[in-house]
Amino acid sequence: MSIIIKSAREIACMREAGRIWAKVMEELKLKIGPGMKTEELDHIANEEVTRLDAKPSFKGYRGYPASLCVSVNDEIVHGIPGKRVLEEGDIVSLDFGAIYDGFHADAAVTVGIGEVSPEAARLIAVTEGSLEAGIAAACPGARLGDVSAAIQRYAESGGYSVVREYTGHGIGREMHEEPQVPNFGLSGQGPLLKKGMTLALEPMLNIGDWRTKVGDNQWTVSTSDGNLSAHFEHTIAITDGEPEVLTTL
Repeated sequence: MSIIIKSAREIACMREAGRIWAKVMEELKLKIGPGMKTEELDHIANEEVTRLDAKPSFKGYRGYPASLCVSVNDEIVHGIPGKRVLEEGDIVSLDFGAIYDGFHADAAVTVGIGEVSPEAARLIAVTEGSLEAGIAAACPGARLGDVSAAIQRYAESGGYSVVREYTGHGIGREMHEEPQVPNFGLSGQGPLLKKGMTLALEPMLNIGDWRTKVGDNQWTVSTSDGNLSAHFEHTIAITDGEPEVLTTL
């Protein structure tokens, strides 16, 4: 396994990509609402990232047809934007990547459309909390398994299952680099975390079973049992102390 250590200049480029990601997401969260087609969100994301002199990471990646992934309710990841109309009470995962000066930043949030059920609101909160737990564990000298275990522990303490077929990843000049970052695992195992590593942590939590299925479009991944799922992600850099979240303003 070859894990790339980034220079200060490279991390600065990723920091700018992350700032652009945050500006795009701010615009999406401002405009999303009931009655909107998911393809409208993709249009907003593409226009905003272009305005900010960056490029979308996802468009054309392995044939993916859009700039944004929009996954609704039981859809976990890789939802292709289209004619689907969002309704009051839906939960929507927005996953987006930006490229600045050849470097990627990748992150995701799950938002509620209007008033959502208490069950859905709690799923969203615990999923975001599991990401925060993983970030807090990503300190120099820790093992990658410490991050995975922290995510799993937080998620399962809330009563949710952790998706296992899809994981976080290293990131930099390529959107997906080594290492894979599972959202489950054992503390004390895996590569040692070192200053200059850049990782995309992305827990995906389900209300029901952790197993998944892929839709007819060969992209959209949903829960196998039709229960709700939520997804949060940040790109982070390992530093001398606390990890730096790059996908923020």
